[in-house]
Amino acid sequence: MSPPKLRLVPAGHEPLSMASEVLKSEGNALIQIADRLDGSFLRVVQRIEECHGRLAVSGVGKSAAVAQKLTGTFNSTGTRAYFLDATAALHGDLGMVHPDDVALLISHSGASSEITRLVPALRSAASSIMAITGKANSPLATAADHAIVYGDLQEACPLSLAPSTSCIVAMALGDALAFVLASRRGFRREDFARNHPAGSLGLHFSRVDEHMRTGIDLRVASTVDSVRQVLAQTTRSGRRTGAVMLVDGNGRLAGLFTDSDLARLLERDKNPLDLTISDVMTRDPWTVLVGTRLEEAMDVLSKNKISELPVVDETGRPVGLLDVTDLVATLPMAGSCWGDERGRQRRSA
Repeated sequence: MSPPKLRLVPAGHEPLSMASEVLKSEGNALIQIADRLDGSFLRVVQRIEECHGRLAVSGVGKSAAVAQKLTGTFNSTGTRAYFLDATAALHGDLGMVHPDDVALLISHSGASSEITRLVPALRSAASSIMAITGKANSPLATAADHAIVYGDLQEACPLSLAPSTSCIVAMALGDALAFVLASRRGFRREDFARNHPAGSLGLHFSRVDEHMRTGIDLRVASTVDSVRQVLAQTTRSGRRTGAVMLVDGNGRLAGLFTDSDLARLLERDKNPLDLTISDVMTRDPWTVLVGTRLEEAMDVLSKNKISELPVVDETGRPVGLLDVTDLVATLPMAGSCWGDERGRQRRSA
């Protein structure tokens, strides 16, 4: 039996129209809530900012999922936090709460039985209780020290039953708290990178020192040697790089000689190996200072279509080398940036 034909849903058909209404409904709710922000938001910010412990973020059902997401956001942006399962807390996990901690409870109704039972237990376990809720007169809002009450809203669910808009609003308010706190603490890109050592984010914000070749993996020679001497002296049995860094009598980087330079030399001269390396090297090559962010170094590699980038100290002495072959395995998207000129370290006029 042949498979049924796929029928494309035209624009304006009911499913697309319904999906559009869901998104518009949730988006409009966020705009309305943004206009309702008041001093209660600032009081919650101030209390969390003054906290000497950590932020315990808790919720039930869909709000628990929101709390887990926000826990990650707080941690990655400089506010130490942990997720506190409301049900588990009532059965022993309350022991993870320290007297210096601040609790942030999330509940749209503010009347969930697990939350209302958790509040008095937290009262003696944590230093204070904050809340994000939709109901001003709810047990949670009245029991909390400070509460962000976003007010009535219409769930995007056609039945007005499934938590949808309320979850989006609670998550957005939590994001707003996290980012305001990060801004007030002077949280920087470098701090964000320190909290994200893995993945492409961590790599881009890390320092070249963590990725450059050093020691026996470097090929370094003097500018007074011949091409033959340089190639013989800089042979390495381990990881091979296609670039030799040439230094002057003071040990400062004076030039670079790459495999591409050698190939062009062999094509052009009859006895190229007996030439002095300083006559054929690339003078004043592109470099980066030790401590430079990898993101900036990758930009130099990409814009200039080069494969090797010397890393120097403040005096101009080479301390390492970034080789693109070491980076493409962890940053695959970088592989398309070098085109047909890989290995060439010639500056454009």
